[in-house]
Amino acid sequence: MIPVNFCGINFSCLENKQLFTEEEETRFIVTVNAEFIVKANHNLKFMNIINANYATFDGQIPYLFARMLNRRQHFSKISGSDLIYDACEYAQLHHKSLFLLGGNSTSNAVAVANIRKQYGIRVEGYSPLYETYPFIPEHDQLILETIRQFKPDFLFVGFGAIKQEYWINDHLDFLRQQQVRLVVGCGGTFDFVSGQAIRAPRFVQKAGLEGVWRFLTEPRLFRLKRLLESTRFFSVLYNHHIALGRKHWL
Repeated sequence: MIPVNFCGINFSCLENKQLFTEEEETRFIVTVNAEFIVKANHNLKFMNIINANYATFDGQIPYLFARMLNRRQHFSKISGSDLIYDACEYAQLHHKSLFLLGGNSTSNAVAVANIRKQYGIRVEGYSPLYETYPFIPEHDQLILETIRQFKPDFLFVGFGAIKQEYWINDHLDFLRQQQVRLVVGCGGTFDFVSGQAIRAPRFVQKAGLEGVWRFLTEPRLFRLKRLLESTRFFSVLYNHHIALGRKHWL
């Protein structure tokens, strides 16, 4: 599959079934929404991490614009909140295991219990104490030891944008050694799996208003800031495609 370059990011365009192919490599999946695109275009380290791994379209609006600009190529929208269920179904059919890292202690524990009950798979989780990244060595070693003991096939990391990608990138060699086959930064996915947060209805997702829904149902200042930052995506989109000489569609 030929990658699609959109707003400076190389999207892998892998389909769901391709993510779970039995290969020896450890695949690091970055589910990219509008907020990620804005951050990556102002943070070279973050951009390099995304482009060195497997980027998928998470946000509906970036996905729709990318489809407009790449009409001849087929690719799908794959979000962390959807991918975790695909991973559970695959694990159920192929006797694989899942580990949930991050989120608050309640959402993590309930998400693990819900997955175990629904899919009957080998699943465990761990919610470390909240701290800025990089973590203090003692806390980081505890995370690594917990993963080492469980030896998951699939690892979902819910530390939030940039923090989770930095952590995964810094520990990618360790995850390879532990033979983790798929590792995904998944943001607030555990809140949805646990039922602590209700995901937007499908029509709201299709309209690209999931961030607005989340703010309206959970009106907190940090969500407003994230929503406002996401609107800067349109500026990034405009600047990138003017630079590429693609003026005919603006």
